[in-house]
This record gives sequence, C-alpha cells and structure tokens, in this order.
Amino acid sequence: MSFEVRNLVKSYGDKVVVDHLNLTMAEPGVYALLGTNGAGKTTSIRMILGMLQKDSGEVLFNGEEMQPKQMNIGYLAEERGLYPKYPIIDQLLYFARLKGVKRSEAMKRVKYWSSRLELDEYLFPPKNSKGKAPKPKLADQLSKGNQQKVQLMAALISDPEFLILDEPMSGLDPVNTDLFKEVIREEIAKNKYVIMSSHQMPTVEEFCTDITILDHGKTVLQGNLDEIKKSYGRVNLFVKCEGEIEDLIEQAGLPIVEKLPSEYHIRVTGEEQAMQFLRTLIDANNNVMGRKITIIRFELREPSLHEIFVEKVGAGSAAEEEGAKNEKE
Repeated sequence: MSFEVRNLVKSYGDKVVVDHLNLTMAEPGVYALLGTNGAGKTTSIRMILGMLQKDSGEVLFNGEEMQPKQMNIGYLAEERGLYPKYPIIDQLLYFARLKGVKRSEAMKRVKYWSSRLELDEYLFPPKNSKGKAPKPKLADQLSKGNQQKVQLMAALISDPEFLILDEPMSGLDPVNTDLFKEVIREEIAKNKYVIMSSHQMPTVEEFCTDITILDHGKTVLQGNLDEIKKSYGRVNLFVKCEGEIEDLIEQAGLPIVEKLPSEYHIRVTGEEQAMQFLRTLIDANNNVMGRKITIIRFELREPSLHEIFVEKVGAGSAAEEEGAKNEKE
C-alpha cells in the first residue's frame, strides 16, 4: 500500500493557499507537514480528509482515489473539537458509533484508553462513601491537557489504519508529552500511516523520516530528513570549556552563532576546520600557549531541523510563529 498527494491546489479568490502540493509515502511510517501559521498545513490536511474541496489535484491511497468516508481514519485536530456541555464518555461512544464500532466494543476501548491515558478519575470515577456515583464529567470541566487526551482517544478509538495528528503535543506538560509520545510510538509499531504537523521540531525529528516544509502554500523543502541534514554537512560546533576561549575563536576566524553561559555555538566549514580549532584548545590546555583551558564539550553536528526550518521560511516568519504558539499555550 502507498499514500500519495499529487499537485494539490486550493485558492480563496486570488490567494493560493496550497500551491501544487506533492508528497508520497511508499510504506507505513510518519510524514511531517511543516510550516508557519498560514502556510497551508491545515488546509492540506482538510483536503486530504475530504473536509474541504480541492481546486485540483489528487489524493491517492494504494493507487486509487482516496475515499476518506470509506476508510478508517483517525484525526486529532489542532482546534478543540469536544462538545463542552456533554459528558465525555457519551461523546467518545458517539464518535465510536460514527466509525462503525459497536457499543460493547467501544466501551472496552474507552476503558483501555482511559486507563492508558490516565483519565479514569474523569471517565470512571469511584462511588462516594454513600455508594452514589458522581455525575459524569463534562468536557469543559477538564483542563486543556486532559481535553487533548480525550481528543486523542476519539482519534484512536476506531483503531484507524491512517492517522493524522495536527499539533498532537499542543498544551501538554512534560509528563503528558512523554505519555503521548509513548502512545504514538505504539501506533507506529502497528505499521500505520501517520501524518504529523507540529511546531515542536525536536518531536518531529524524533518521529518523522520524511518532511515537507511549506511557506505561503509553496513547498520550499521536501525529502528524507536524514538525507536533508547530511546535505548541509557537519558545520555546527558546540564548545564548552573551563576558561575563557572567545579570543581564540576570534583568532581562528570562526563566527559565533550563539553564546551561552560557558558555551559557544560556532559555525565551521567542516571537520577539518573543527579539528584545527580543537588542536588550538588542546595546546592551550597543555599550557603551550601559556594558559589553562579544560575542554568539557566539543561536539560537531549537522544542523537541527529547527535551524533548517528557520533558514527556509525566514527568521521573521519563524519568530512570528513562535509568538503565535506561545500565545496559544
């Protein structure tokens, strides 16, 4: 089986919001769709799901036009999609019924995911001392993070073959972020097709093998993430020492990308230049230069996805995106 998007286009008046998007998943795995706010990610996802009519292009699954209504697809939307004044468990059973899951089986799955995602106190609270069951919890009685858990349950309750996760870790604390990651790993291990959109670049690097970066609807970078990073070369050098080394960096003619407490992020042309600077530090450490330098960290690596993203969409757009993300959180 395979999943493919060919020349997907969507416009609103004269504004093209998705401009000939192409992507291919030849086998199950995780594909990242990245971009700043307004880049066209969510619009693309909605067209893939059939929620939004495309102007042109094709969405194919196993070589044929994809029929989302006939497929078992799980969708975790970025926007909260729960009914605030209805009991959570009723909503989950309703979502399961929409996916053709029988009530008895749906209840088993609700109990499993409630335990897995640590929601039992909201979905199956214990009876009080008088043996009376508490009133069912409503969606608006839950925190933002717990609402996100319920929405993940809704996306997974049909055991989908195809999973689309739009900002899955949004609003989660570190403990629940790790919990979500464990669940996503379990779904990946089941050989499912997963499309992930996220502003959290370390998370994307952790899960995704292939990426597409959109900027104002256009694809500005696409391909295998490891190959993309290798194409940049190992040009990022991180150095931490006991003893001041900034003058040595300047003498070597190396640009400082960022200065942190006792640590420097330096740009080099490659391994040879990095090794030359290492020899300079070693000479200093051995008092050859009349000073004492103790090397704590010396790491040469490829650029991170965050750095590549900023380069491709522009520092201004990335800063705007970070501000928008912080406002949401």
